[in-house]
Amino acid sequence: MPKPRKQQVSIEDTPYYHCVSRCVRRAFLCGTDSVTGESYEHRRGWLENKLLELPQMFAIQIAAYAIMSNHYHVVLYVDSDSSKSWTDEEVIERWHSLFKGNLLSQRFMRGDEMNKADLARLQIYITEWRTRLTDISWFMRVLNESIAREANLEDDCTGRFWEGRFKSQALLDEAALAACMAYVDLNPVRACMAKTPEDSDHTSIKCRVEKAKTAHTPNHLHQQPKELLSFAGNPRQAMPKGIAMKLTDYLELVDATGRIIREDKRGFISDSSEKILERLGLDKDRWLSMTQNFENTFSTFAGNEQKLRSTCERLQYQRPPGLNRCRTAFG
Repeated sequence: MPKPRKQQVSIEDTPYYHCVSRCVRRAFLCGTDSVTGESYEHRRGWLENKLLELPQMFAIQIAAYAIMSNHYHVVLYVDSDSSKSWTDEEVIERWHSLFKGNLLSQRFMRGDEMNKADLARLQIYITEWRTRLTDISWFMRVLNESIAREANLEDDCTGRFWEGRFKSQALLDEAALAACMAYVDLNPVRACMAKTPEDSDHTSIKCRVEKAKTAHTPNHLHQQPKELLSFAGNPRQAMPKGIAMKLTDYLELVDATGRIIREDKRGFISDSSEKILERLGLDKDRWLSMTQNFENTFSTFAGNEQKLRSTCERLQYQRPPGLNRCRTAFG
């Protein structure tokens, strides 16, 4: 008798996901070709602009991102409640901004007269499109395909630009989310591409720092970058949508961590940063380990043991993957 098929991770488990996409060896995302000397740095702008544009169409927001030389990282937040509130017209408009739709949706948007059978068929498409607009696979597909087309056109070539399917990790709790975001934001510092987080071009941390410098109240939801998922402050009742942490606390924590990661400076975790780690249930050693090796430390899931076990039980896993590593990292 065949084993039951494992279910997919869904927003019932977590709305947060860390995704990584890498170029094939022959392709250049960014950087300079050592053979020809040709620079491809401008492609960082292509990718960053497209990445920050897609949340206008999808019910998916950006929590963190970093665009490296041959790959990029992004932490996504799936906002399914938002998609449920869209009217049918909004779903069609969003889908049409990505694809052409079909004859039925085009007729509907023109206001043409349609019979009951056509409207019923259109409703099936709308339901399907609403689902796709909350799907990280479709988000990554649209992002990667658009960049691949531009790059191949510029290189006057055809063929695969990205290495197969993107890698995805489900972030099951607040500690995993914070550690993964810091890992992403500090990627250029670890790779010696920037001396400080705020100097890291084409990253979410630089975007947040630049906005915070000009904001009267940096922690206010409406004084943070509109392109990114906001920090909503520490957990409380009637919590607004956003990351459960103060922006200023997160920036200080990332800055302190970046100083430790850099070999040319003696770093430290400040007293206020230690309080954040305490609330997350992490000590300094575990925090540093995760923010330097998050992608390789965890496989499909990252989070505490209880959350991991409950998620894997729902997904019909016989054994929770990475249990020992999650237990060690998150206690």
